[in-house]
Amino acid sequence: MSLIVQKFGGTSVRDAKRIRNVAGIIAETYLAGNDVIVVLSAQGDTTDDLIAKAEEINPHASKREMDMLLSTGEQISVALCAMALEAMGLPCISLAAWQVGIQSTSVHSDARIKKIDTERIQSELDQHRIVIVTGFQGVDRNGDVTTLGRGGSDTSAVALAAAFRADLCQIYTDVDGVYTTDPRIVPSARKLDEITYDEMLELASQGAQVLHNRSVELAKKFRVNLEVVSSLERKPGTKVKEVTKVEKTNIAGVAKDTSIARVALIGLQHNPGVAFQVFDLLSKHNINVDVILQSIGREDTKDITFTVHKKDLEESKQILEEHKETLRFDHIETDESIGKVSIVGAGLMSNCGVAARMFEALYEAGINIQMINTSEIRVSVLLDEEDVNRAVRAIHDKFFGEI
Repeated sequence: MSLIVQKFGGTSVRDAKRIRNVAGIIAETYLAGNDVIVVLSAQGDTTDDLIAKAEEINPHASKREMDMLLSTGEQISVALCAMALEAMGLPCISLAAWQVGIQSTSVHSDARIKKIDTERIQSELDQHRIVIVTGFQGVDRNGDVTTLGRGGSDTSAVALAAAFRADLCQIYTDVDGVYTTDPRIVPSARKLDEITYDEMLELASQGAQVLHNRSVELAKKFRVNLEVVSSLERKPGTKVKEVTKVEKTNIAGVAKDTSIARVALIGLQHNPGVAFQVFDLLSKHNINVDVILQSIGREDTKDITFTVHKKDLEESKQILEEHKETLRFDHIETDESIGKVSIVGAGLMSNCGVAARMFEALYEAGINIQMINTSEIRVSVLLDEEDVNRAVRAIHDKFFGEI
């Protein structure tokens, strides 16, 4: 007997037909003799609909109340799925995160899981029940409901798999695995049979929407046996693991992200500790910064440019303006019409010419680069947002069109 954690995304449970399909997959796994823990997202566009309802009432609602509202979407999904399984005559129970004991930090809308109490779920598994848990949420030390950020149901599933040392964690979605890029942009994109944790983490962090990046971090840390599979087609998916066979191209995929904005602090004093002051200030407000570029400096001043999520842009500007006298900069410039395109591959930077080929593809497509950022297994460029999809196609063709 194995313990299997199965997570189903919003499109997989968007209506009654899809919920019955999901129930069928769960039933098949359970009837094969496995213990099963299921994690569900909210149905279809439910979360977006709830956000719209909140904006009708109060466009500036507190994050705590937003968490209370948004957490209801997953509760609907798990209850309906449990009803579908009951109709099939299978023993099951749906549980909210607070009932399970998924303890989180108190950062509303972007909480992190601290600990999972296993007692309640284990008790239900011991009674041979299928346990269906709300994804995307937890409860803090005050007993308040928190949410883990968009895509957080993946993190819920992997955290549960780690806590129970599950034999397998399957992430069911509307695609049949991880592709070299978004097949909606590049129809010739190829499905990968396997990908390393590090490569998947970079792809997820750079905008690939197959897996939530924090779920991959957890999978790597606890060596969770992870697989991305389709809930609509019964076929092999993509295994995420520590080591894979070496790809001929040294590139696992191309990712894009158009959810970012650029912030430039112009005329900062060229003194030690200025960069620390800027980014420490933002981190204290839980604002994540990605690509960073600092100018060489002119006349004892320098410019620092960085990117943040678009949702954090206005707050970032407000915080920096409030501390203008302390930070001593001239003015702030921002740009929301940008996007990021990245290539990812294990050992990428140790293979000469890989970055040059990426830049060559952009040159041949007539696309300007605004900023460049690299790591050991990634090269990212900032571009005009209108050029992003064209850049993805050009880069993907350069690396995968020649095989």
